[in-house]
Amino acid sequence: MIKILVDSGCDIEKDQAQSLGITVLPFSVRFGDEEYLDGFTLSHEQFFEKLIENAELPQTSQINQFTFEEKFSSLTADGSDVIAITISSKLSGTYSSAVKAAKKFSGKVFVIDSLNACIGERILLDYAIRLVDEGNLTTSQIADELNAKKVKIQLLAVLDTLKYLRKGGRISSVAAVAGEMLSIKPVISVVGGEVKLVGKAIGSRKGNNLLNQLVAKCGGIDFSMPYVLGYSGLSDAFLKKYITDSANLWKGKAESIPYYLIGSTIGTHVGPNAIAVAFFAN
Repeated sequence: MIKILVDSGCDIEKDQAQSLGITVLPFSVRFGDEEYLDGFTLSHEQFFEKLIENAELPQTSQINQFTFEEKFSSLTADGSDVIAITISSKLSGTYSSAVKAAKKFSGKVFVIDSLNACIGERILLDYAIRLVDEGNLTTSQIADELNAKKVKIQLLAVLDTLKYLRKGGRISSVAAVAGEMLSIKPVISVVGGEVKLVGKAIGSRKGNNLLNQLVAKCGGIDFSMPYVLGYSGLSDAFLKKYITDSANLWKGKAESIPYYLIGSTIGTHVGPNAIAVAFFAN
């Protein structure tokens, strides 16, 4: 039997994980003196309520080696193998913790650095679930396939505000204020495992158009592979507007467009009302 473990950096919540039959190790999220487990004791909606209310950004903690060892031990106790998918090693030390823990379970645990986060990590998880369910490959072959395909993953997001990038020290206060005055909508991407600013547009419609242009520039969406949209904040209104603005991307190619509320890992830096798309490029 092959079991799948993932960290909560993929923005999956407890109920979703249980319905899919996978194990999730949550990151801890701290607002001042209050500490929560991402997606477990703090839902994504509750996270954004707190993010909007608090002046200071929350702190997230990586998952340590001991936590992985405990979970690997319980998952392999019945003879099962484990595929463990983590958030990008460029964004967290979690992958390193998992690799160190896996050494005690030689040949039984395969750790995959997604080189991504948020819904970019989520679609690699979705692909892993598909491969396990098909039952045609060994654990080692699945790990090789995930490592081969992960380089095709594209994660692009248009932000509604520069405020949270400024709070996190990603851009200067002067640039943030100027950007807010001009209604600049930054577009970010995960490039080589790191979050990068890849474009700017004035106004939400132009931001959505730029997002669509960048999707095309990546080579377009491989609809035979998992794809997903994400949104941040307390309303999916911006997401629904984007789906309308980007109808040409999906028309005749996708029966439905799955989407999820983004969690704390990326949500801390993008703030509310961001729109994200993740897909495997052609």
